[in-house]
Amino acid sequence: MRDSLELATTIVFVAVVGAAGICDLRTRRIPNRLTGVGLVLALVLRAAEGFGPLTEGVTGAGFGFAVGLLLFAIRALGGGDGKLMVVVGAFLGFDRMVGALLAIGVVGGFLGLGEAIRRKVILPSLYNAVAMLRRLVTFSGTGGSGGDVRTIESPGAVTVPYGVAIAVGAIAWWFWGVPVI
Repeated sequence: MRDSLELATTIVFVAVVGAAGICDLRTRRIPNRLTGVGLVLALVLRAAEGFGPLTEGVTGAGFGFAVGLLLFAIRALGGGDGKLMVVVGAFLGFDRMVGALLAIGVVGGFLGLGEAIRRKVILPSLYNAVAMLRRLVTFSGTGGSGGDVRTIESPGAVTVPYGVAIAVGAIAWWFWGVPVI
């Protein structure tokens, strides 16, 4: 019974997160219906394992929400990406989500670097990354200096479908990662 539940959870996780990555790659959108169903399925599958795993899933989802909201507030992620972080957290739980965030960040960094190289805008991209880090550290979602804040909607912005980074990093961590905390 336990092995079949683990297999079902793995299949659902890969299907939901993979579909979100594919949708983001194709349309630059992650449907609310997909993240909503993914969250419900994650919590139902965790509840089937018992109260402890359900609690871990809720905690992971909360952590994914906090991280996604913070990154959305500084305009580093879109709304669909933030909601996908909640789903990933629900499946992984808090202890595995921390490591998955590192894997997601590495994949996202490589995607962003590749796109900046392709478009020949390395220095402006680095400047914008530093400005984003400054907003994160100072909690100033508007830039703080009165200047224009570059967002994913800004003309000429280097954007990547971050749902792909979330999907690849999270799936890799699902199979090869270990709890960090």
